Amino acid sequence: MSFASDTKNGLCGIKLKQCCAKAECYGIFLFGRSFSQKAVSFITESRPAADRAARLAAEAAGAVMDIRPRSTGGQFVVSALKERDVSAILSAMGHTGNEVHLRINYGNIENDCCRNAFLRGVFLSCGTVTAPSKDYHLEYVVPHMNLAKDLAAFISGIYELALEPKVTKRKGAYVVYVKGGSRVADMLAFVGAGKSAMEIIQAKMFKELRNDVNRKTNFETANLDKTVSASARQRKAIKKIMDSDGLDSLPEQLCRLASLRYDNPELSLRELGEMLDPPLSRSGVNHRLEKIVLISEKLQ
Repeated sequence: MSFASDTKNGLCGIKLKQCCAKAECYGIFLFGRSFSQKAVSFITESRPAADRAARLAAEAAGAVMDIRPRSTGGQFVVSALKERDVSAILSAMGHTGNEVHLRINYGNIENDCCRNAFLRGVFLSCGTVTAPSKDYHLEYVVPHMNLAKDLAAFISGIYELALEPKVTKRKGAYVVYVKGGSRVADMLAFVGAGKSAMEIIQAKMFKELRNDVNRKTNFETANLDKTVSASARQRKAIKKIMDSDGLDSLPEQLCRLASLRYDNPELSLRELGEMLDPPLSRSGVNHRLEKIVLISEKLQ
């Protein structure tokens, strides 16, 4: 089962106040497959969502909904088969079914708690969320442009979320979407999917920790490569001096350092400095090694 399906199934266990039941029912069917005098219906892959929609329609509008599996795709169609049930839902939600452009009727979202329920219904109807192992993306696929714009404006108006969802067109439908781990988690938590929101937060923390470790590892690897390269260059210069005039030809402080570097190619400049008596700083060691390299370059 997908992450989105798990999320929707979890939402179907939430208990509702009477006002919230109407708001959630409204969100489900307004953003469903059809919401007009011809038909009121929506399609879902979640059987718990189908059962919940039918129950809410009965509670909010006294309508009897039919649930039938589609022949393909493992989906369920929830619809009002009788004209009186279609009219009952439309009338209960303040719609005539003859609207040229479907818009959100805010009269169905009476209280602050109803905002959560309404968005939960919209998510059950046309929403989906990507598994956090892949991406942080939540979207609603809406059939009508004005309805999509209304939804984006509705979400933007919820000050607790502080979100600015985007709207785009895809294959004849309009997609309202939110991206980013924290934003998607906030949206899921707002509609009641706390478990899914926590999974996203944990996945985000794990990815950030892993990325931080990778950055540090890459930085240390780069420094190590740099150290090895510099050490090889220094040892080559020291070997040239050894084969020419010998290390004894160097000043005493350079001779001691040259011997240490040649015998310890893996040590850092700081570690070489600690082995000297008296100890020498990293910059001091680097300065003396550069002198040794310069001496070697002057040799025939």
